[in-house]
Amino acid sequence: MAQKYKKKANNKQFAAVLIVIAVVGVAALGYVLTSKSPNAGVTTVDPTIPVGKAEGYLIGKADAPLQVLEFADFECPACGDFANITEPDVRSRLINTGMVAIRFYDLPLPMHKNTWPASNAAACANDQGKFVEMHDRIFAGQNEWNGQATSNPKKIFKQYVAQLGLDIAKWESCFDSQTHLSTIKGNAAEAGRRNVAQTPTFVIGDKLIPGSITYDQFKKYVDDAIAAQAKTGVKPTASPEVKKGAAK
Repeated sequence: MAQKYKKKANNKQFAAVLIVIAVVGVAALGYVLTSKSPNAGVTTVDPTIPVGKAEGYLIGKADAPLQVLEFADFECPACGDFANITEPDVRSRLINTGMVAIRFYDLPLPMHKNTWPASNAAACANDQGKFVEMHDRIFAGQNEWNGQATSNPKKIFKQYVAQLGLDIAKWESCFDSQTHLSTIKGNAAEAGRRNVAQTPTFVIGDKLIPGSITYDQFKKYVDDAIAAQAKTGVKPTASPEVKKGAAK
């Protein structure tokens, strides 16, 4: 009987320990989400900032025969694959020849800790006419600044800013004030409006194409869209107001 009582007591103690762990865990999570540490404004998103107008960033000529929409997360590995492997060919063969333009929309995903500051960093670089260059540098350095690599991505982005020859003080003021978060939220909302469920996703003509694709696949979708456009005389992708960047 004593042994049975002791077992019950141990079970109660174990349950109590679990409750304490759970409470501490919730408290810790709450601290992380609400902490006003120097990095809080970098890695968290102020929920009071309203959703702004979706603008995107145009890479290429505004009068290109076809505009492709790309919804991407800077911390998404598949998006990095497209940016680093496929996009250089897309730019040299399709964008720089005037055949295609890409409108890039940020779509920060909740599982990626540092994706919002990455979008913020790129938006602030765009203020100085360097969106494309910052876009490329951020994707090339994913393993340097992602959530597994650091809890202070701003430090890495600031190095990129210096490498690209931007005005560091101006960029930092923009970054810290989160000037463009409303627009980033708007870009993400546009993804929802178009039923985009993953990154990257491309809208080419009337096709919604999820996942990273090869150059040959991209070119086939482009050819089909342009052929369809030639039959109808209507551009397959409407062109809302954009922020414009030039392809390298």
